[in-house]
This record gives sequence, C-alpha cells and structure tokens, in this order.
Amino acid sequence: MMWENWTIVSEFVLVSFSALSTELQALLFILFLTIYLVTLMGNVLIILVTTADSALQSPMYFFLRNLSFLEIGFNLVIVPKMLGTLIIQDTTISFLGCATQMYFFFFFGAAECCLLATMAYDRYVAICDPLHYPVVMGHRSCAQLAAASWFSGFPVATVQTTWIFSFPFCGPNRVNHFFCDSPPVVALVCADTSLFELEALTATVLFILFPFLLILGSYVRILSTIFRMPSAEGKHKAFSTCSSHLLVVSLFYSTAILMYFRPRSSASPESKKLLSLSYTVVTPMLNPIIYSLRNNEVKAALKRVIHRTLGSQKL
Repeated sequence: MMWENWTIVSEFVLVSFSALSTELQALLFILFLTIYLVTLMGNVLIILVTTADSALQSPMYFFLRNLSFLEIGFNLVIVPKMLGTLIIQDTTISFLGCATQMYFFFFFGAAECCLLATMAYDRYVAICDPLHYPVVMGHRSCAQLAAASWFSGFPVATVQTTWIFSFPFCGPNRVNHFFCDSPPVVALVCADTSLFELEALTATVLFILFPFLLILGSYVRILSTIFRMPSAEGKHKAFSTCSSHLLVVSLFYSTAILMYFRPRSSASPESKKLLSLSYTVVTPMLNPIIYSLRNNEVKAALKRVIHRTLGSQKL
C-alpha cells in the first residue's frame, strides 16, 4: 500500500541559480563560458605540450597529462548543463541523465583525489630518494600508478550512484544545486538513508581524506628534506618542482573538505553552490595556469612548440 502513494519521478529540476535575476544569470553565463573555454584550451595545451616536447617526458609530466585529461572530463560533466540552465533556462534533467552526471562526477572526482596523491608520491621519491627515483618511477610503475588512480573512480561511482537511484523518490524533484550531486538528490529520497549515509561517509574518508593525509605526509617529509639541504640553490630548485602541485592540492582539497566534511545544517544551499563552483569550475581552470606560469620547463617547452609550429608554417 505504501508504494501506491509514491509518484514515479522521470526527471529532476535543477534549481541552479534561478533565484538570481535574468541579468545576473546572463552575466554568470558569460563568466562561466569564458572559464569553461579557458579550462578546455589550457588543459588541451598542457596535454599537447607534454606529449610533443621531448624534455617533458619525465613521470611528473606524465601524471600532469593525466590530470589534464581528468580536468577536461570533470568540466564536460558539469559545466555544459549548468550553462544551459543559465542561458535558456533548461533546468530539467532526466532520471537517467541525472544518474549519469552523478556517476561521472564521482568517477572523475575520486580518480583526481588518487592521482593528486600519486603526484605527491612522485615528488616525494624525486626529492627524498633521488638515487632510486629512475627505478621506483619507471615507465611501467608510472603506468600502473596512473591506471590505479583512474580505476579507483569506478567502485565509488558505481556503488554510490546505483545505491542512490535504487531508492524511491516520492514526487518532489527539485534538486537545489546546479548539478546532480549526492546530498541534494538524497534529500529527495522517501526512505531511510542512514545506512547509505554511513557508506557515503566511509567513501568520503577513503577517497578524499585518506589521499589528503598521504599528500600531507609526503610533503612533511619533502619539506624536512628540503630544509636539510646545504645549498640555497638546491632548496630553491627542489621546492620549485613541487610548489605548483602543492598549490593545486591546496585549492582542490580545501574546498572539497569544507564541502563534504561539515554538518549539513552549518551551511546554506547557496554557500554550498559557491564551494562546489570552486572545485568543479574554478580549480580546473587554474591548474594549467599554475603549472604553466610557475614551471619554467613548461614555459620553455611551450615556447619551443610555438616556434616549431610557426617555423613549419613559414616553410
């Protein structure tokens, strides 16, 4: 008898930024479209440069190339639909579309957390154990670490998404977010979700907090090693190789931890949207900028690629 009172939900409505005026939404559309294009172009440029230039074939740039692929995927999952809600008020998303968006959000998010930890391990070996670095971080080891990072997204995405969309939805279908994230969708469920929330907390600890602690431990050892170096030049060179990654990690994890590790009642939906924007839209744009502007090898490689391209066009 309980099932008879439930309405079958075939689509959801993304509230997005509908509370804002039409003029403000138009401005946000221009801003987010610009960020989106810069993100795609910047990450594609990183991929092309680190692939084409022979000087950027070290493990660090191999992992950076993988990070750029992840950032592109992350953006493609979230931003196009958000732009649609702003410019043409296309706020509806099908049940399957919502599940698909959530699945790939979990997939790319978990994979990025693990890849950032892998990049920290790469810097740890390079600085703390440089003599064994070529052996420890050989081509096969790097490929296995990258594959493991990508694969880590599958179990969390499959379990979380399948579990959420197996729950009954009673009829309210307004998702108070600009994409199908887990908390606002679970809020629409008409069943006891306590067991799922326990599993979700466990997954969050495993795929956000645990990699973050590994990164933190790696950088404690790295900084300890750098401070013990006798020459100022050696310290500067060692720190410059990991400063870009440290900045990217700080941007990504500070907002992700604030988003998923504080009580639900402590933040308004609007503040949660702003936090989500920082790691789904802004950080993917900043990553290629940070690695380009703060890394002399990338800047030099970019110049070489441009010169070769212009030279071949003249011929």
